[in-house]
Amino acid sequence: MKRLHIGMVGYGFMGRTHSNAFAQVNHFFDVPYRPVLKTVCARNAGRAQEFAGKWGYESVETDWRKLVDSHDIDLIDIASPNDTHAEIAIAAAQAGKMVMCEKPLGRNGAEGEAMTRAVEAAGVSNMVWYNYRRVPAVMMARQLIDEGRLGKIFHYRAKFLQDWTISSDLPQGGEGLWRLDVSVAGSGVTGDLLAHCIDTAMWLNGGIGEVSAMTETFIRQRKHNLTGKVEPVGIDDASAFLARFHNGSLATFEATRYARGHKALYTLEINGEHASIFWDLHDLHRLQYFDHRDEGRLRGWRSIHITDGDHPYMKHWWVPGLQIGYEHTFIHQAADFLSAAAEQRSAAPTFRDALQTDYVTDAVLESAANRKWVQVRGGADAVANG
Repeated sequence: MKRLHIGMVGYGFMGRTHSNAFAQVNHFFDVPYRPVLKTVCARNAGRAQEFAGKWGYESVETDWRKLVDSHDIDLIDIASPNDTHAEIAIAAAQAGKMVMCEKPLGRNGAEGEAMTRAVEAAGVSNMVWYNYRRVPAVMMARQLIDEGRLGKIFHYRAKFLQDWTISSDLPQGGEGLWRLDVSVAGSGVTGDLLAHCIDTAMWLNGGIGEVSAMTETFIRQRKHNLTGKVEPVGIDDASAFLARFHNGSLATFEATRYARGHKALYTLEINGEHASIFWDLHDLHRLQYFDHRDEGRLRGWRSIHITDGDHPYMKHWWVPGLQIGYEHTFIHQAADFLSAAAEQRSAAPTFRDALQTDYVTDAVLESAANRKWVQVRGGADAVANG
């Protein structure tokens, strides 16, 4: 089995999920590569050394440019804050490295375009870590839609609710809180939480044509960890928008970090001509399904336990009835990427797929600012089916 040397940029939450995926993938999936955790790169050398020891990385680097230039690295995996994505990805592609990048692709469409052009010009395998596509129940929903079981789609609704930024004493910026700093994050819940919802929605239901949005920043000033000064808050704390898909269906999307009692409530529902689907991240191994064509006296919502060998990905895990969790979605994504890369392909969502999500988030922020409907850049065919 060919070894694939991984250069990881970042050691935070996503650095852990990605490292675990690479460490576990060969235990459960027959893929052409054996990932080798070669080097982890971060600005804090001490923290990076600690991370490397825990996860089994062979070496530590503090300059990502040296990582990109290294002949010992085959794949650059970007798990660092959003403001670093574009520069690292472009340099890695130009160096001929495979590139995987945490979501969102860029802080905006312009950055995403530059990143997409770079990987496509270099012809390198690429993927963005929109992991919720790889939840077996969500993959099952895609299969049912592709089989035509829902018929014509009328409605799509999604929400992603958290509550961790409600306190006005919470500072912005720096390690752990960079998501509250607009210069680093690009936006708030729109590019963070709603980006997940948008990617999944377009994968399941096709491209989004136009949006009408509103956003709100509830706490307008916070102390900045890096400057020590109280500074304006530029990110959106809450975001909601209406959308029209290219297939004619209507949608509502909502995300907030101000929903007391919710840590990560992500739900989606799709209503079709014949059937409906509902999924909840808190119950991620189940798919709720309603089919109007069932016999009337037995008609109702059914809860499908996605654990059998004929369900997506599940034959690779345990015996039927035993469920899996959040971390497994990243392992599934690593397996799909490694299989595609061995054939010199990319696996969805590619940079070009993720660029379309950047275009939607751009349109949402523009619409919220001017209080008008905004057309989304790109077309119905811009989202890959992969």
